[in-house]
Amino acid sequence: MTLPMTRDEAWSLFCEWTESESLRRHVLAVEACMRAYAEKYGEDPERWGMVGMLHDLDYERYPDLHTGHPRYALAELERLGFPEDMIRAVASHADYLEVARETPMEKTLYAVDELSGFVMACAYVRPQGIHGLTPKSVKKKMKSPAFAAAVDRAALREGAEQLGVDFDEHVAFVVAALEPHAPELGLAGSES
Repeated sequence: MTLPMTRDEAWSLFCEWTESESLRRHVLAVEACMRAYAEKYGEDPERWGMVGMLHDLDYERYPDLHTGHPRYALAELERLGFPEDMIRAVASHADYLEVARETPMEKTLYAVDELSGFVMACAYVRPQGIHGLTPKSVKKKMKSPAFAAAVDRAALREGAEQLGVDFDEHVAFVVAALEPHAPELGLAGSES
C-alpha cells in the first residue's frame, strides 16, 4: 500500500507542528524502535516508522487529553489520506480513547512509546550515554519513583506483555534500536 508522503515529508510535517526539541527527539526514537520491530516481524519499516514519527503530531499544539491529543493528529492523518490501519495505530496508543490494541503495529507502538522515553532518560544521566545500557540498570531506575516521574512504570511492563515479549528482551531490543541513532538523539554521552 502506497503511503501518502515520504519519510522526509512526514518529518517536515511533524516539525511544522512541533517546535520542542525533546518531543522531536522522542518521536525519532519511537520511529527507530518501530522500524526495528517492523524488520523483526517482517513488516514494512516505512509504514511502522511513520506511525512512530507521527503518533504525537498534535501533542505540542493540543496537549489536553480530554479534547486534544491525538484527535487533531487523527483528523490530519485522515485528511492527508493515510491508511486506516496507521490512523488506528495512532489512536490506539492513547488509552483514554479506548481503541483496543489488536494488531502487531498497535501493540508495538504502545510498547515502545513510553519505554523509549524512559530508556533515553536513563541514557542522559550516564557518562557513556546509551552505550552499554543494560535492562538491569533500566529496571533499577524504574524502582526510583523520582526518576522520570511522569513515566507510568506499569505501562512499561504492560507494553511488553501485550507484545508477548520478555521485559528484559524488550528493553534490550529498544536500547539496540536507539544506539545507532545516539548522536542525533543526544544519547552518545559525555565520554564519546
